[in-house]
Amino acid sequence: MNMEAGIGSSDYTELDEGNARRRRMIIVASIMALVLVVAGVVALRVFRKPAAPVTDTAPGITVIVPGRHSVTTEIPAVGNISARRDMPVGVAGEGGTVVRVLVEPGDWVKAGQSLAVIDRSVQVQQAASLAASIRQAQADADLARSQLERARKLVSNGFVSKADIEQKEATLDSANARVAVAQAQYKQQQAMIGRLDIRSPTAGLVLTRAVEAGQTVGVQSQALFRVAEGGKMELQAHLSEADLARIHVGSPAFVTPVGTTMKVAGEVWQISPVIDTNTRQGTVRIALPFNKALRPGGFAAAEIGGGVGDVPLLPESAVLSDQKGNYVYLIGPDNRAVRREVKVGDVDDRGVSIISGLTGREQVVASAGAFLNPGDKVKPHLAPSPR
Repeated sequence: MNMEAGIGSSDYTELDEGNARRRRMIIVASIMALVLVVAGVVALRVFRKPAAPVTDTAPGITVIVPGRHSVTTEIPAVGNISARRDMPVGVAGEGGTVVRVLVEPGDWVKAGQSLAVIDRSVQVQQAASLAASIRQAQADADLARSQLERARKLVSNGFVSKADIEQKEATLDSANARVAVAQAQYKQQQAMIGRLDIRSPTAGLVLTRAVEAGQTVGVQSQALFRVAEGGKMELQAHLSEADLARIHVGSPAFVTPVGTTMKVAGEVWQISPVIDTNTRQGTVRIALPFNKALRPGGFAAAEIGGGVGDVPLLPESAVLSDQKGNYVYLIGPDNRAVRREVKVGDVDDRGVSIISGLTGREQVVASAGAFLNPGDKVKPHLAPSPR
């Protein structure tokens, strides 16, 4: 049987159309696959993050080598004003009732000037009695002398024995001794009367008065007056061991009392020879002339000249501080940050002077130290030091 004879032309036409559809589907699927591949490649190229280059992450830091510079240092201090020589004045004698007070605080007095007077009526009567005793003893001595002289004239005639002469000489000596005793007692009483005047031991300024007329005073009484010798004042301030080593007797100073803008010139006249073991501080005393603004007991600030010295200078940005004090960051040989405690001095347009903690040859972080921690790795860049 002939199979081809059974297939008509319409059957061939249907077969061709089916093949064409399959080819179109394959072509479309291939195109879509190609599009997806291209889109994936583009997406990878667009959204893929480039690999980070391997670099050194240490931050760059500006450092300086400060060296040493000549500066005039001033040491700040605070303290209390007091009289340089504060003289307490009290009762020198037996005391009694005060009848007059002759001065007020703020008065100037001379050495030996009477400040107050104590009642002396009893002592005056005692002195009068002693004066009478002197006259009586003197009369007895005069009589004894006359008798001795008459006896000496009669001894050559034999009317008076040598023993009588010796007795009369002894009587005269005894009478003269009684005169001397009476005179000494009288002078003693006069001295005691003089001590009833409360007198200033020195010329100066009366600071306080603690007595009124009618008050009974004695040797156990507190100081009745306080006198500043010559009106001279001083400021007593406490400084650290390091600051004490920078000053000397004669160093100039300027003192500003609280509540004023005035600067009173003075100079250091005494430096404590000992250091307090608890505070590690010593006392410096600044001599000051009389000034109405300088009141004993008042508070004042001082600037003490520490002389000229060679010290490292740093920009203010290099010096940091926290609860432990001032410090800077140095760069070690391995380019790592190292903390160093320092003590700062004066600040001027050149920078901050470093009193202790640096030699001047170190590499010091000039800025950005606040962002560092000890041990951080950095890349130092050297900059000129302040001048």
